[in-house]
Amino acid sequence: MSKRDYYEVLGIAKGASDDEIKKAFRKLAMKHHPDRNQGDKASEERFKEVKEAYEVLSDGNKRAAYDQYGHAGVNPSMAGAGGAGFGDFADAFSDIFGDIFGGAGGRGRPQVYRGADLRYNLELSLEEAARGTETKIRIPVLTECEQCHGSGAKPGTEPVTCTTCGGHGQVRMQQGFFSVQQTCPRCHGSGRVVADLCTHCHGEGRVKQHKTLSVRIPSGVDEGDRIRLAGEGESGINGGPSGDLYVQVHLRQHPVFTRDHNDLHCEMPISFSTAALGGEIGIPTLDGQATIKIPTETQSGKVFRLRGKGIKGVRSNAPGDLHCHMVVETPINLTDRQKELLREFEEISRSHEGRHNPRAQGFMDKVKAFFGQ
Repeated sequence: MSKRDYYEVLGIAKGASDDEIKKAFRKLAMKHHPDRNQGDKASEERFKEVKEAYEVLSDGNKRAAYDQYGHAGVNPSMAGAGGAGFGDFADAFSDIFGDIFGGAGGRGRPQVYRGADLRYNLELSLEEAARGTETKIRIPVLTECEQCHGSGAKPGTEPVTCTTCGGHGQVRMQQGFFSVQQTCPRCHGSGRVVADLCTHCHGEGRVKQHKTLSVRIPSGVDEGDRIRLAGEGESGINGGPSGDLYVQVHLRQHPVFTRDHNDLHCEMPISFSTAALGGEIGIPTLDGQATIKIPTETQSGKVFRLRGKGIKGVRSNAPGDLHCHMVVETPINLTDRQKELLREFEEISRSHEGRHNPRAQGFMDKVKAFFGQ
């Protein structure tokens, strides 16, 4: 039975790059791997075919011979006997087993770990959030030990080669027909172990410290917004990059205003006489006091909008509005004279109740209709 073209086997073009060849091999090898298709003879044969094609096309010399002479130019039974071709195959194959079994690919390379990200909760006043500010924060963080420079070894000594993995950071385990690479359980992938521990960090390579950072808060930030400080998180392990610090914004409750995105809301108490007769009142804003005109017969709950007196958000082109909610205040601690005048007012109003209290009259009409009166 004639063999299929190796490029066709891997599903790639004849001019494919080395990376494209390796990527195609990994995809097909994972799909047809015997451990994932136990008892499936067709997948087993397909896996062998893919492996054979990769062993030839991943080797520069074999690929050149194959491109010129076809299958006659290579001897698949000897593919991989040369160190270079088998090395390339093992590298790609160890990556596959890393995906299947959760191990880390790459031989002889210490595992590096990115430092953890940190979060800091920052409380701001409404004014600080609206205008922006710059503040200093102090955070606990794991940083590289200055005594051992992150090695974990006592100053004057160095970590030694791990005898379990020979410094590769990986150990090879035989699983039936296949050889599987896994992270070394002794050195955890670093390839080195510490004999004399650093007394400052106790062999960890990192120590807990507090550091002070200056944080610039842009104007318009809102509740829940996050500010990212790249590289200000915990230090990495084995030379890995540091994590990031996320400053989470929380707004303190304001005595006057409540915020709704870019708009502000406030309740403004007005007297009974001002609501009835009208007048002018002063309204507080973040930029100072403004004046609004109250028309006659203003009802409690009436909302007046002051355009542009809200907050300009971080991603906004224009500021929001200020919404003033009128609350008609019932007078308290009345004098006898005030009570007398109010009783007189009430008596006069009763003669034309529907005219002076239309909402109350309308409500009573609805009640009567409800009870069928």
